[in-house]
Amino acid sequence: MQLTNLRLRDFRNYEEASLDFPSKITCLVGLNGSGKTNLLDAIHYLSSTRSFLGVPDNQLVRYGATYFSIQGNFSMAHGHKEVACLVQPGIKKVFSHDGKEYEKLSEHVGKYPVVVIAPTDIDLIRDGSELRRKFFDSIISQIDTAYLNRLVTYSKVLKQRNSLLALFAERKFQDLQLLQSYDEQLVMTGVPIAARREQFIREFKSFFHTAYSFVAGGEEGAAVEYQSAVADADYAQVLERSLQRDLALQRTHAGIHRDDFEFKFEHGELKRLGSQGQQKSFLVALKLAQLELLNRYKGFYPILLLDDIMDKLDDVRMKHVLERVSSHQTGQLFITDAAVGRAATLFKQLQSECDIFNVNQGVIRK
Repeated sequence: MQLTNLRLRDFRNYEEASLDFPSKITCLVGLNGSGKTNLLDAIHYLSSTRSFLGVPDNQLVRYGATYFSIQGNFSMAHGHKEVACLVQPGIKKVFSHDGKEYEKLSEHVGKYPVVVIAPTDIDLIRDGSELRRKFFDSIISQIDTAYLNRLVTYSKVLKQRNSLLALFAERKFQDLQLLQSYDEQLVMTGVPIAARREQFIREFKSFFHTAYSFVAGGEEGAAVEYQSAVADADYAQVLERSLQRDLALQRTHAGIHRDDFEFKFEHGELKRLGSQGQQKSFLVALKLAQLELLNRYKGFYPILLLDDIMDKLDDVRMKHVLERVSSHQTGQLFITDAAVGRAATLFKQLQSECDIFNVNQGVIRK
């Protein structure tokens, strides 16, 4: 799979842009704040229907504009495909594939997978469990549409149950029979979600161990463990035991929406005891494992986006990563760098062809 061209209209700081990508490796060079990351975000949005930076759709529209559009052509083993999106805040976003509009955005997820390595990845370690759940949920969703649909259903039911709990407190009455109907729906969708996460992480571990050893150069081992209060329990009983607390605090406190994925290395918890170097190695290994696992399921490598990591990894780790992702065995690579000439020199040393684009405040020159 290769993205051969990209066209933007009123996306972030780009009034209009059109780019062709003939090579497997594309480097976007420019000062910080020039718009390099915005181009990566456009590619991610076109592939996954959302910003990898977590920016809401209304903030992706260029200042003064009323909508944004992104179009791209993908070269696949079975031919060329065109993907386009039109987003007007407050109105349903529209994604189309070869001119045919999707009925549901979930139909697009996973068709053109993308993996991002960025400085914000550190939040996976530092922040709470929600971000880690979203990370692994996004991977599973790209290989399992049924899982994605269950997640969507579970989120809707959870929101409705929480609204009902708040209504109970506001009106000072409780309809436990009605609440029970929501509990049954949570159990029906939550049990297979937990089982799929458990199955997935067993498979993911082998990819992760290989990637971590590669990035860290044979340093100490590391692991990812799935933590769930409901995976090996009676889900209905878990909800029942949490009922009084839920009623008091007007929130659902038990369920797969509280699961976590624990990051460890041989000395203990990565967040508390891991050095900066170990944490960086861990994060890059997570993404390389994601890359390899998606290749296993899809039969081709996802697009890899490397955002501003040249200054974030030491020379040894950077060399290991670039050697791996610039090899002929992997897919298309986009990388941003603030230092003019550095990327070109590195890829020349690796004997890899690279197209360089200079980015300056929404203006792109090759």
